Amino acid sequence: MKMDERISPDSDALSRAALQELLRIVSDAVKDRGRFAVALAGGHTPAKLYRLWAQGGKVSTGTPWDRVHLFWGDERYVQHDDPASNYRMARESLIAHVPIPTENVHPMPTDAPQPEKAAEAYEAELRRFFGAGAPAFDLQLLGLGVEGHTASLFPGSPALEERERWVAAVEAPAKPPQRLTLTLPVLNQARNTFFLVAGADKQAIIRALQDQSTEGPGPYPAARIQPSGPVVWFLDKAAAG
Repeated sequence: MKMDERISPDSDALSRAALQELLRIVSDAVKDRGRFAVALAGGHTPAKLYRLWAQGGKVSTGTPWDRVHLFWGDERYVQHDDPASNYRMARESLIAHVPIPTENVHPMPTDAPQPEKAAEAYEAELRRFFGAGAPAFDLQLLGLGVEGHTASLFPGSPALEERERWVAAVEAPAKPPQRLTLTLPVLNQARNTFFLVAGADKQAIIRALQDQSTEGPGPYPAARIQPSGPVVWFLDKAAAG
């Protein structure tokens, strides 16, 4: 599997490199389409990127927050104030520190009695925003699990075979197990994709993805992310080996 890799000395440098590219995409999207839509990821590495984005100063001057729309690639099915919530992490590291309009923040709902109903509601939200056509995010941020999962698409998950629904309720082999995730029909439409991967525990799966044949998707969900737009892997030296 051929990967466009950008290797940084550590996760801080990785985040700075990713932010520089993110800001370029924001500028281009607003110029071309009048808005910038991003699907956020959870995890420690994206949190560093969000804090940098929120800091202001030279690194993020010029973000037109009234044109920025925040969505999520996946979410743990917990309340938004729960420590495990991806929304809470983004709120504390980014949203609370920037002048983004409330209506431009589109968290996955986690208050329905049945997660399947929440998935339906978020798909309806995406359809209202993107219209009937493909939900092409200007940028999606993704992580990578040690077993090759991304968003909340884990190896063997039935959601990997979904071809119609844009959002699925899934049971993950991790805590908390109940989650919502965007599906491949959405993830494979993004105009730009950043994988943010740090840590030596990711080295083995990075090598496995590099060695994987391009003839089929293989066992790793991350390898199924094959949008027509650029896919960039931001790695620290520990993950890259």
